[in-house]
Amino acid sequence: MRPGPRRSFTHAEILDAAFDLLETKGFAAVSVRGVAGSLGITPTALYTYYSSKNALLRGMIEHLLARLDLRAPGGSDSVEAPDAAAIRRRIVTLALRLRELLTAHTGALGLIMSGPLDGPNAMRLNETLLESFTAAGLAVDDAARAAYALQVYALGSIALESADQDADPDAAAPTDGLFPDASGTALWTDLATFPLSSRTAHVVAQHNSTDQFVWGLERLLDGLVPQP
Repeated sequence: MRPGPRRSFTHAEILDAAFDLLETKGFAAVSVRGVAGSLGITPTALYTYYSSKNALLRGMIEHLLARLDLRAPGGSDSVEAPDAAAIRRRIVTLALRLRELLTAHTGALGLIMSGPLDGPNAMRLNETLLESFTAAGLAVDDAARAAYALQVYALGSIALESADQDADPDAAAPTDGLFPDASGTALWTDLATFPLSSRTAHVVAQHNSTDQFVWGLERLLDGLVPQP
């Protein structure tokens, strides 16, 4: 009996299968072999779509960033006037949308950090930031530095939030100021040694919040796009 025709897949179907693996089994499970298995085809067949794991990951990054709304608040596609307040609102809105996108999908941050952000959708994000900063009066080279600094802040903040959320909620919290290392030896035993840290513990507890994210972003923008 002759085998039936081999089914072809769209890139969207392949990437959706890759994201299913990412969200159910974690970043380490995403591979050409793993995605091929979930689709019921051989790795060799999948290589006709993506020539390597790196190519697959870059396709996933683009697929994810395609969902990022780059429009200014209110739906405009560009900054119509070099108004500092409007430019700051656009940048803050964009950063919040990126944060929401990456925190809504398990493993998305690891995916974004897995390779260079140089695909069309990643470049559109960078271009939008460059447009905003140049509209605010920055020279193009300084706008590029500002766009990089903002992405470092946003991704770093999201990484710290994700690390905290991924911590084992059932793990026993240290008590009496004891913070053991891997061997069980206490690293320190007297929190009074760190009086400022003790006094601001309630602030630390709020670090992984939208308010903290925006606060840090606004302070960064103070040095880049000052308030009028």
